Amino acid sequence: MIKQEIAGLVAEAAQEAREQGDLPSVALPEVEIERPQRPEHGDYASSLALRLARAGRVDSMSVAESIARHIKPHAAIGEVSVAAPGFINFRLNEEWLAQQTEAVLREGEAYGNVPLGEGRRVQVEYVSANPTGPLHVGNGRWASIGSTLANALKAAGYRVEEEYLVNDMLTQVKIFARTLHARYLQLFGKDAEIPADGYPGEYVIDLAHEIRDEYGDRFVGPYEFAPDPPPEFSDIGLRRMLEKIRDDLAAMGVTFDVWFRESTLYGPDSRYDQMMRLLRERGHVTEKEGAVWFASSELGEDKDNVLVRSTGVPTYFASDIAYHYDKFLIRGFDRVINIWGADHQGHVSRLKAAVSALGVDPSRLEVIIGQLVTLKRGGEVVRISKRSGDIVTLREVIDEVGRDACRFLFLMRSADA
Repeated sequence: MIKQEIAGLVAEAAQEAREQGDLPSVALPEVEIERPQRPEHGDYASSLALRLARAGRVDSMSVAESIARHIKPHAAIGEVSVAAPGFINFRLNEEWLAQQTEAVLREGEAYGNVPLGEGRRVQVEYVSANPTGPLHVGNGRWASIGSTLANALKAAGYRVEEEYLVNDMLTQVKIFARTLHARYLQLFGKDAEIPADGYPGEYVIDLAHEIRDEYGDRFVGPYEFAPDPPPEFSDIGLRRMLEKIRDDLAAMGVTFDVWFRESTLYGPDSRYDQMMRLLRERGHVTEKEGAVWFASSELGEDKDNVLVRSTGVPTYFASDIAYHYDKFLIRGFDRVINIWGADHQGHVSRLKAAVSALGVDPSRLEVIIGQLVTLKRGGEVVRISKRSGDIVTLREVIDEVGRDACRFLFLMRSADA
């Protein structure tokens, strides 16, 4: 990159000037190259002389002129000049600039890519919204941030895998299935009530119509009075909801390499079982009050954390550790980046402690906590709750402003669609 090349030229010139006695014998700070505030001063500028002059208590213009004299010729540099109170300005060679057009056309989308990552494997996990309804505008923020970051890492020479964690074992997923089944039964004239904590959105009714149109009354019969719908019905509802989520993300230009189901962490000799054995072997598991605990207090945390409840049911924290066991120790990612919402802030340190307990350097795990922004439509704040019947979906925003504008809006701190 030309900016870095200019910085290298300035650093080399300053070093040479100091060795020849043209500069005071002070430590050379890192060279910073900036854009001049006024275009007539050139394309790039360095304030190194000002910083050296302060440290050596000498005239800044003299320091700038000394450095400028030692700057070696470069094909990209057309002119080097000095401006008060001590800036070194650079103007690019117009012939060299014209030649860059050919380089851009030749390299196409790869233009500007750098080999910084050296092929190291990075996983970026983002969005991962519960599959209980369509993506809302809040999910669009994580989609935009995660996809943009993944693209930047790819351009920097990393091998990136983008992943969506499907939380298909949550209580909310069961409530969604019960709500959907109730709506489905209502289409056959059955007196079925949606759960008190169910999902009242119109999208559930639309999905119930789709299932009825394809499967008829297969899931009525003996299931009418059952507390939970049959597993096949729940699987169909979950699969169709994920298809809608996938389509909405694709409309925004976001695609995932892996859709990882939480349920695959469990089973005979599962990732969960392997993770628990490893934590026990390493002495990080205790049992008290009828539950199984992760001894995180021994790793610097304020308190221990429950892994398995007294009922024998693993906690979500246990699932998360098993998930990261799979990421690091099974799939072997060099680095893992999770993009979470602000409500997960308190979960970061204990997960890093768990990763350390697995024998993985916690610095290989980075968690980006995103803050929600206010999105307005016509001056009114857009609602994002799935529990609300009038949620504004991500697809509505995409259809209204377009894919590229949508991605841009969600990268801003605030926006008005």
